[in-house]
Amino acid sequence: MSIIIGIDVGGSTTKIVGFDGRKLLDPQLVKAADPVASVYGAFGKFTLDNGISLSSIERVMITGVGATFLDSTIFGLKTVHVNEFDATGRGGLYLSGLDEAIIVSMGTGTAIIHANVNGSAHLGGTGVGGGTLIGLSKKILSMQDVKHIAELAKDGNLENIDLYIQDITEREISPSLSARSTASNFGKVSDIASKADIALGIINLVFETIAMMSIFSARQKNLSDIVLTGNLSVIPQTKSSFASLGKMFGVNFIIPDNSTYATVVGTALTGII
Repeated sequence: MSIIIGIDVGGSTTKIVGFDGRKLLDPQLVKAADPVASVYGAFGKFTLDNGISLSSIERVMITGVGATFLDSTIFGLKTVHVNEFDATGRGGLYLSGLDEAIIVSMGTGTAIIHANVNGSAHLGGTGVGGGTLIGLSKKILSMQDVKHIAELAKDGNLENIDLYIQDITEREISPSLSARSTASNFGKVSDIASKADIALGIINLVFETIAMMSIFSARQKNLSDIVLTGNLSVIPQTKSSFASLGKMFGVNFIIPDNSTYATVVGTALTGII
């Protein structure tokens, strides 16, 4: 067999995937404080679990902010560096099965990419993302594990946190806006707001910001399909939060299988000729 390996090196995590021909091998994630240790740990675990010998690997494609810490080889195999935005666009299309879409990478911050069969273009993004969620939760709730924050938020009520349009007017402002559209995130924080309410409010603030930036980008390109990728795409509140905004503004938010691994999948695909 001839294997193409893709590696996405983050600041504290490394994601790795492989293609055996056109068959996608199950992606894996390894956490480590040191990016070099993370890469070698991920590579060793992935090849061992999949029974892959070094001699069967055709090429290793690599991307991510931590990729600069690595030299030109891994275990003697030459590495090829891939533009992260190109990889995210390619991976988002592959996982969603679309020929063109807005691909949103929700990591520490958020990147927005226009991708089609001809390539990818970085449209911009926002500093609001997972880092915002963790930072605000750490300061306000003394919590910094996203899974724990999301679990707490399941019992939250946004009525105690956000100001809705119906709170400030009885008139219709726009046909595209319902009475329960957010007028101001955290604009109506109640004295009796619970930690669960606040947790949900923080998640909602992050998601609504990302959603609206994505919608503006989709309108610019006359598209309706928006693919959500990255670590935030899989927390429990993602699907419902984006679905309601998608319905309101006439766009289709898609969370494909393996959405967390879109960038590393695209990285590996770049090596398939």
